[in-house]
Amino acid sequence: MKKITMWFLLVGFVFGLVLVGCSSQTQEEKAGENGKGTIESIKERGRLIIGVKTDFPPFGYVDEKGDITGFEVALAKRFAKELFGDESKVELVPVTGPNRVPYLQSDKVDIILATMSVTEDREKVVDFTNPHFKTSSAVIVRADSDIQAIKDLAGKKVIVVKGSTGDINMTKLVPDAELLKLGNNTEALQALKDGRGDAYMQDNVMLYYWARNNGGFRILDEQVDPTPWAPAVKEGNTELKEWINQTLEKLGEEQYMHKLYDEYLKDQLGSDLNPDDFVVEGGKL
Repeated sequence: MKKITMWFLLVGFVFGLVLVGCSSQTQEEKAGENGKGTIESIKERGRLIIGVKTDFPPFGYVDEKGDITGFEVALAKRFAKELFGDESKVELVPVTGPNRVPYLQSDKVDIILATMSVTEDREKVVDFTNPHFKTSSAVIVRADSDIQAIKDLAGKKVIVVKGSTGDINMTKLVPDAELLKLGNNTEALQALKDGRGDAYMQDNVMLYYWARNNGGFRILDEQVDPTPWAPAVKEGNTELKEWINQTLEKLGEEQYMHKLYDEYLKDQLGSDLNPDDFVVEGGKL
């Protein structure tokens, strides 16, 4: 009887060790300790893989030469320079609003740097670093539209990018609006031009840029949900998150975000906008 009891105790002890081991392994993988996304593995690979927008000028877009460029693309290259001493040691992976988080979770990229607003829902599935930019949701309509405020969108067809803060805010603020949910910013702006919607809700800075370059549209004065943008890493990857925060703090000492604003945004947005309303230096709001 004692032998049987001891056998069951031994089996239970071993089974408990297996469960602990599995739990620890899961936690390690969640934290990026499975060899993907750690600073060491990135250095061994020889390049930093960053997801960026290619449909969101002037933050990320394809220029006339076919090169990916823009405000956040320049920041992505600077991250590579800080890590490797060479900004060319970066692989830029085009992402859209809907696939940003899945790309990060499936280790297709190390970092998402793609006009990504920090929201409570996203914080549940990725780890955000300190911010580098700030914006609000705004609405653009045709110049001759009778829409004067967000409440006027009830019963109207409003274009949004699926999963974006515009999508979230319109659903919350005007539940009676009919949402046309599209996959990316380029599709959404074309739909607005084609008259397939009465309005488009997007980050204000994008709409300022687009309205400046496309006549016949105006932005409503009312803006909502001031929200920072920040790079994101896989949930639990504390090492990479802390490295980005340290890098942002270092870049703040040289007012790097203001330099990028002057290079990529100032002429595109107009001199009447204050860069301090948008850029975040050193990761500190």
